[in-house]
Amino acid sequence: MQREDSAEATAAAGEIVEVQEEVRPAISLEDLVEATPGPRHAADAAAPNAGTAANAAPGLRVARVVSVTGRRARIGLRNKGIEIDATLAEDVQRELIEDAVREKAGVLVEIEENGEAVIVGVVQTRKPSEVRVTGEKIVVEGEREVLLRAGRAALRLREDGDVELVGSRISAASRGLFRIVGRILRLN
Repeated sequence: MQREDSAEATAAAGEIVEVQEEVRPAISLEDLVEATPGPRHAADAAAPNAGTAANAAPGLRVARVVSVTGRRARIGLRNKGIEIDATLAEDVQRELIEDAVREKAGVLVEIEENGEAVIVGVVQTRKPSEVRVTGEKIVVEGEREVLLRAGRAALRLREDGDVELVGSRISAASRGLFRIVGRILRLN
């Protein structure tokens, strides 16, 4: 500030004054970012295959399951390039996680405050090309109607008890007794 004031006073007296400003070395944005510590570098400093979630902030993450052993799994955090160990939440079935491994589906992982990773569910990101339902008993129920359709074939069950089966060619076979019971049977 004093330097500018003396330069102005000298210029007012009619003298030519050359003012030189202090030149600072230019620093590139990349150099500036590299020199600044931050959360981005903490993740970069973590060695690949670190083995724990200690470097991840608490919260929910999407991951891929690499392997499952009992109630423990090895997972790869999405976009991080590291694998960590995780446990399955109590209400998550191991078979569901094994299916996720086969289908390469994502899982939802909760990173807790203590750094422990817990798998809490499976993430569906696309429509399945095949749906397989297995169980001891399967119930499909519709209040008014249930319709199963594939191409030009259909089976419709209605609330009033009507059953309609439509197809180009319908065949039925039985290894034992094949019984058709009705008050009236009409053929053609």
